[in-house]
Amino acid sequence: MRKVGILGGTFDPPHFGHLLIANEVLSTLSLDEIWFMPNQEPPHKKKSSAIKNEDRFSMLELAIEGNGQFRIETIEWQRQGPSYTYETMRLLKEQHSDIQFYFIIGGDMVEYLSKWHKIDELVNLVQFVGVERPSYHCRSPYPILYVDIPAMDISSSMIRKRLKVGRTIRYLVPDSVISYIKENHLYET
Repeated sequence: MRKVGILGGTFDPPHFGHLLIANEVLSTLSLDEIWFMPNQEPPHKKKSSAIKNEDRFSMLELAIEGNGQFRIETIEWQRQGPSYTYETMRLLKEQHSDIQFYFIIGGDMVEYLSKWHKIDELVNLVQFVGVERPSYHCRSPYPILYVDIPAMDISSSMIRKRLKVGRTIRYLVPDSVISYIKENHLYET
């Protein structure tokens, strides 16, 4: 059975923190692949910006370029309304019965798991993988594998704020993503 990690998020924009998490989980758990799964409308937060799905996809494609074990899964873009992980993973399991899925979440989401839609059913579909994030303590009554990653406190919202005030994002996102942002005038005020 293949082992695939799922890293969901808005990726608005994708950054080195996302790539570091994916690579560390891939390596530590000896997974076959990591699927980056951009979401349409996460139920736990409001839409972060007016960036089109096509732009988020293109930036994510550029960010993972060159790593044959990383790919993009767009199943959540094919559905309307809030993206509930239970529904998504149920569909993925139906489509890929030969895959054991490992759903990667940060410390902030570990603390929030009890509020997830159909969490008791979801833990039977996937193995959760928790990664430490600064200022969060990964504690949960649910079965979670923990992977230590080097501390890198980067967020997409921080990158958007920096861009809004004209600050550099060099070394926070891949150069190809920076070029795409500039060429397409994304995140301008």
